[in-house]
Amino acid sequence: MTPDTALPRPWRGMPAPTLDPLRRAWLRRPGALTAGLRRLGEVRLTVRREAVEALTPGWAAETGLPAGTPVWWREILMTIDGVPAVQACSFTPLRASLGAWKAMRGLGQRPLADILYRDPRIARSGFRFGRLRVRRASEPWADAAPGETVLARHSVFVRLGQPLLVAEYFLPSFWAVAARRRNGPD
Repeated sequence: MTPDTALPRPWRGMPAPTLDPLRRAWLRRPGALTAGLRRLGEVRLTVRREAVEALTPGWAAETGLPAGTPVWWREILMTIDGVPAVQACSFTPLRASLGAWKAMRGLGQRPLADILYRDPRIARSGFRFGRLRVRRASEPWADAAPGETVLARHSVFVRLGQPLLVAEYFLPSFWAVAARRRNGPD
């Protein structure tokens, strides 16, 4: 996943009205997504990449930062009982990754939720929603075949005036796992 391949065009303020109730519920689920996933089975998190990236124009529009801003970029994959479920990326300005958001650099295999929901100084924006269509098998979406759709959401957390955008991508294989719990994500 790169800043370009992780960007649905366009992001919207509401999930698509044609989505079924299960998908809408998961996309709108408040709080830490990891906590909801743990209700479905054993969650494992793997860091796929951490790097300095230049902020692309699309992501710049979502954060209000200038395009080209150096950011600390983190990508992860979460599995549920071994099934690829959610990929996520998060980024903050490089300077913020050494200051207000320095804890994100030391997470290792732990989820961002470990730092996002314990500090009352952190504010979270509303969600924005998007979808990506997998074009090639070589694209970075774990276990997704060409032609499949990946549903996504993102929000921006702000701490000490510094943004941290978190985007979560629900892989096609996630929905079969989620359907085991017919009453939604709690």
